[in-house]
Amino acid sequence: MPTAAAPAPRRALVVVNPTAGTARPDLVEQVVRHCRRRLTEVTVHRTTHRGDAAQVVRAALAPGARPAPDLVVAVGGDGTVHEAVQGLSSPEAAGAGAALAIVPAGTGNSGYRMLWADRPWAESLEAALTGAPEGARLRRIDLGRLAETGQPVLLGACSGLIAEGLVAARAVRAAGREKYARALPDAADGFTPYPGRVTVDGQVLHEGATVLANVGGGRYRGGQYLVLPDSELDDGLLDVCVVGASVPAVQVPQLARTGQLARQPGVVHGRGRHIVVERTDGHPLCFEHDGELQHLNWTRMSVEVLPGALGVWGAPTKEVTRVDTQGAVPLGGVAAT
Repeated sequence: MPTAAAPAPRRALVVVNPTAGTARPDLVEQVVRHCRRRLTEVTVHRTTHRGDAAQVVRAALAPGARPAPDLVVAVGGDGTVHEAVQGLSSPEAAGAGAALAIVPAGTGNSGYRMLWADRPWAESLEAALTGAPEGARLRRIDLGRLAETGQPVLLGACSGLIAEGLVAARAVRAAGREKYARALPDAADGFTPYPGRVTVDGQVLHEGATVLANVGGGRYRGGQYLVLPDSELDDGLLDVCVVGASVPAVQVPQLARTGQLARQPGVVHGRGRHIVVERTDGHPLCFEHDGELQHLNWTRMSVEVLPGALGVWGAPTKEVTRVDTQGAVPLGGVAAT
């Protein structure tokens, strides 16, 4: 839910993943300079290992660590953002009142696109730092929670093809969104649908051969694949899209990139508070969330909604998804909220 005229932040923790795809030293210097020009206190932390971002955010927001930052700036990709969200949504951070801002420096950068469309990062960060309502909006958005691990889910959790795309990406020598643009078609070539079932609030939405099942709030995966075009970030519900085997896996990347996947026969949609995605043949389910492949020997994933669990700075208007009259590329735009 939007919060008008939110106070501008005063203290920031800037968390940088130096191994992210485009987190160059000059980018980090620019981010820090922007922050120090506007804020009274800026702390910079460069991560050194997996989980470090979550740990430092959690420690900075713990009750004994006052004055705590009221802004966490995540400089990196969706993995870095996910770790920042872990820290922000932890019990230690409860009541701290800190919000998230993202500077995209990764591969897909879906989290940034979810909040700002394709606005240049310098403009969005400046708007968040000033808190001017015409430039940025502080919102409370929903998270998911993976019941099996307790991990927060920001963008979404997906089984099947999109998860397999992360495996294929390891062999792709490219940067930015081009990496996933090559990896997903590679994964789709020869992909075999799995026997699955998807349940929404106790009701079966889909059962049978499954190409993918995507659960969450983010409309795009990999920064470019439109899977949940009607998702809202703050409606207190999770959206789900299931692609059945009547849609050939090799067609899915192009259909998703051109905004046509969601309307295909054999694609079903749901919305609810608790989503269960299962593999029904007893074999492990291949799935990911927030761009991280889950190496778990489980046959199911369960995602429940955490309404309004995360404060974020984003565009003052919400993104709308449009497809041009030729059914071509989806256009990121904004509309008044």
